[in-house]
Amino acid sequence: MSSPGVEPVSADAPALSGRVMMNQSWRDLTFLHWAVDPREVAHRMPPGVRPDTLDGVTYVGLIPFRMVGAGIGRGGGVPWLGTFLETNVRLYSVDDTGRRGIVFLSLDADRAAVVAGARAAFGLPYRWARMRYRSNDDVHTYDARLRRPGTRPRSHVVIRAGAGRPPSELDTFVSARWGLHVRWWGRTLYVPNRHEAWPVHDAEVLALDDGLLASVGLPDLARRPPDHVAFSPGVRTDFGFPGDAARPRQR
Repeated sequence: MSSPGVEPVSADAPALSGRVMMNQSWRDLTFLHWAVDPREVAHRMPPGVRPDTLDGVTYVGLIPFRMVGAGIGRGGGVPWLGTFLETNVRLYSVDDTGRRGIVFLSLDADRAAVVAGARAAFGLPYRWARMRYRSNDDVHTYDARLRRPGTRPRSHVVIRAGAGRPPSELDTFVSARWGLHVRWWGRTLYVPNRHEAWPVHDAEVLALDDGLLASVGLPDLARRPPDHVAFSPGVRTDFGFPGDAARPRQR
């Protein structure tokens, strides 16, 4: 599942080197993915990073979920600010050292202070949105609407989660990501993370009316059904401190 010089795709996370920067839990998460030609998104990658591929294609993800109990270091969750709703649009990346990761095109959240802090600290493309999450037994509904002047893109996703199952090759490819790549102050940074393997459930899309993909320059994807759908009750994750993406991970 890997090219020469590229770390293997594995659900077993490598150890974090150094101190933990923050910890958080991702809960009630839905994976929606569309397969695309890597040439369509290569220009969206930071310098030193290229699209990661599986069987010749890469994927664009629309991922709504609940952020729960985000805290500093290994400490407990920050009251109120540490728990919020988020939906991100993301790509899958590999850098010149062979580390696989994620490149975010947008991260929409309903906490203005979180949005401002993440943009200032790491240059991540957070956006403030009005959001709502509802669950009724196995049916999960996610709504988002950007708070900005002029047009305000919306997203409405409803899925029915099914039984748990062993992860497929594609499930692992999009979920076993042990870092993110981001361009900040003229450098491409790699921010490592570690968590247990994702518990994966089958899922069925009941409704999908999304404008977030179009808002980041991908207007055609939501017009067709996603190529991959899954649900997870979630994981807890630790993040290490960012480092230069040109420097391999210490093992």
